[in-house]
Amino acid sequence: MASDLPPPAPGDAAGLYLDLLKRCLTNWLYPEVEAVLDPARPFDPGRRTEGLDWPPTAHTMVGRRRLDQLQRCVEAALREGVPGDLLEAGVWRGGAGILMRGVLRAYGVADRRVWLADSFAGLPPPDPARYPADAGLDLHRFPYLAVPEERVRENFRRYGLLDDRVVFLPGWFRGTLPAAPVGRLAVLRLDGDLYESTTDALVHLYPRVSAGGFVVVDDYGAVDACRQAVHDYRRAAGVADPVVAIDRSGVYWRKGG
Repeated sequence: MASDLPPPAPGDAAGLYLDLLKRCLTNWLYPEVEAVLDPARPFDPGRRTEGLDWPPTAHTMVGRRRLDQLQRCVEAALREGVPGDLLEAGVWRGGAGILMRGVLRAYGVADRRVWLADSFAGLPPPDPARYPADAGLDLHRFPYLAVPEERVRENFRRYGLLDDRVVFLPGWFRGTLPAAPVGRLAVLRLDGDLYESTTDALVHLYPRVSAGGFVVVDDYGAVDACRQAVHDYRRAAGVADPVVAIDRSGVYWRKGG
């Protein structure tokens, strides 16, 4: 099967390891298996690169471009000494968190944690009375999006990356994030889809992002409610840092200071 992924650039062992890790997380190695599991939706390199499909076997649906950018964010935070841990709010099968933990391992960083906040039971039903933008977003009806915590733990374990540097925060964001024992953050990645989930994460976690830290929003270009939540929070909090597109869905900005 043809692939449009570029060959890994010559470099050190860390760079080669992280390139291979991303190929595994996106199931670039065994795409023919997906054609057997779902003949109607065979592996499409372009869609997998952009994160536009719901893969049957891959450990992330983020896509290669968003994984590349997430790696660059973590590496920049490490290189420039931005203080804090890494946190993903909305982890699905754990792929983006696995990559963040892999970056820390590749560079021998032992003083930062990867926090994983998720219900591990799918998305909450929309509450249009409180959050009108979420009306009709019935993503809670998709069992495919509900990945139990033990399965995510097992995915980390299979990559050799489950250790005490990985911390799980199970439950709805509105219940877990206000009192989460999280200090400063160097990278905050949001993948909650809904206005409610995105708002909860920003309200309770953005103040903990260090100056120079990165905020990555996965669904900004794909879900109107998510984009509105970002705009509303930034306006209310006076955030003027420019929003930068990653691909058709993901964006990020760097917190000024």
